[in-house]
Amino acid sequence: MKNRLPPTFAKHLKTRSLAAAQPTPRPFSDDDLLRLALLRQQEGRRREAEQLCINVLTRNPGNAQALYQAATLALDARDLGLAIDYLRRAIKAKPTDAFFHVVLAETYENKDQLEAAQRHFRQALVLKPSSVEALCGEGRLNARAGNAELGLSFFERAYGIDRNHRLVRVGLAQALMSLGRMEDAIKHLEAAIARRHHVGWAWHSLVSAREFSGEPQELRRLGEELSNPSLPRSEAIWVHYAIGKILNDLKRYDEAVDHFQEAKTMAGRGFNLEASRSYYDSIIRTFSPELLGSKTEPNESSEVPVFIVGMPRSGTTLVEQICASHPSVHGAGELPTLGRLGQMAGLTRGSPDPFSKLLTAVNSEQLSRMATAYLVDLRKNAPEALRITDKMPSNFELIGFIALLFPNARIIHCRRDAIDTCVSCFMTNFDVRHGYNADLTNLGLYYREYNRLMRHWNTVLPGRIYECSYETLVADQEAESRRLIEFLGLPWDSACLQFYETDRTVFTASNWQVRQPVYTSSVKRWKNYEHKIQPLIEALGDLAEI
Repeated sequence: MKNRLPPTFAKHLKTRSLAAAQPTPRPFSDDDLLRLALLRQQEGRRREAEQLCINVLTRNPGNAQALYQAATLALDARDLGLAIDYLRRAIKAKPTDAFFHVVLAETYENKDQLEAAQRHFRQALVLKPSSVEALCGEGRLNARAGNAELGLSFFERAYGIDRNHRLVRVGLAQALMSLGRMEDAIKHLEAAIARRHHVGWAWHSLVSAREFSGEPQELRRLGEELSNPSLPRSEAIWVHYAIGKILNDLKRYDEAVDHFQEAKTMAGRGFNLEASRSYYDSIIRTFSPELLGSKTEPNESSEVPVFIVGMPRSGTTLVEQICASHPSVHGAGELPTLGRLGQMAGLTRGSPDPFSKLLTAVNSEQLSRMATAYLVDLRKNAPEALRITDKMPSNFELIGFIALLFPNARIIHCRRDAIDTCVSCFMTNFDVRHGYNADLTNLGLYYREYNRLMRHWNTVLPGRIYECSYETLVADQEAESRRLIEFLGLPWDSACLQFYETDRTVFTASNWQVRQPVYTSSVKRWKNYEHKIQPLIEALGDLAEI
């Protein structure tokens, strides 16, 4: 999104240089100031660019281009809320600009406000049916919502308009991968690499779709990518993950870890462990037995929701795939809905005192409205299903909230060997919300905090949470699968044993693995890297089962 301009505005700015716009001394026009603001933004002088936009808006609050450019500056600073405010004002000033609607939709998408995002993508298509950006946005949102076939149709429409647009090939590939159509996806990934469209991500997706047994020519080509001085840092990070994946397949484990570590270093993400500890302290203080016992009036008796939680890479996708193979179960994937409702109830990171006061003030009627809102969102794609799974792993933070909203909902906690879980996280390129994954020490310390919170939930909600061990599942798939289905209150169905044949969307990092039968090679996998991951083992302490 950085420095992205509407096509008409970009053309307008290039018609004259700033110097040519001032043949004689005179006050700068709005256009002059915006050209200068763009120059400062491109130079990385964001504060000066912001002030120039503010100068324009002070004398002309309805200047749509100034509002849009101020929004791009907010996006550069990752202030999505401010960007949304500016973009909404820009649309009010110029409601027929399809591009403004697209950028606002993309910003809402980045905030996981998917309904708002979809409204603006659709409005952009009303204004400009040939908008490739809007078509790809609709494709992404439908795929995320579990409607991958519909999402694919939007990408195919975009492909018919402009097959060389940088969003089209990668969008098609991602939709096809989520449907398990790997061979079709590979063709588009190869085309994306040839056209230099999101080349690092495309490479990583390509090598993740197969296992390597002998040194492939892809390893040489990826090395050439890294030596290319024009390769953007964001793409080089993905290339390091791709090389690490191949080296891992080839059992060159030390070299693989080095590439994963280099990717982490290049990403340069930090993590505030003390803030997480404080947040979890606040959750534990707030969700006391007294609080959970005081809100005993029934809010929503539905047994439809099934929450699958745990650390990333702990088997949540596999468990959902097994459950969703049952004819009475729909797998909804990772839904942001519960997190948004939690924020409404005060479950936000920050000062713990207001957090506690907000949540304890929520009454039964408000909880009932929130539960209803969640169910409406949950049932959109499967109105007749007896059970619908929500496998947002981080919902482990919200188990107390789940207990208040849905006293009859099932909660499945996926647990895997602590070192294996963390090593698998370390090898995955998560987004900025997973800052704990930036280095091995913080990863281990964060795991301890997660484990501390899960111990609390099991204490205050005894018998409510089913603990599903990854190691137990892969050792005896049928026995553990039967226990899972029994926990859901459903009769056994043998389709759950052929979960890898289930025709459903899988939109996570595990979309290739869950198309395969259960395998045991990931158990105690960490021993391959033992002398390279000592900081992780030390940070895990007594949780590291060596």
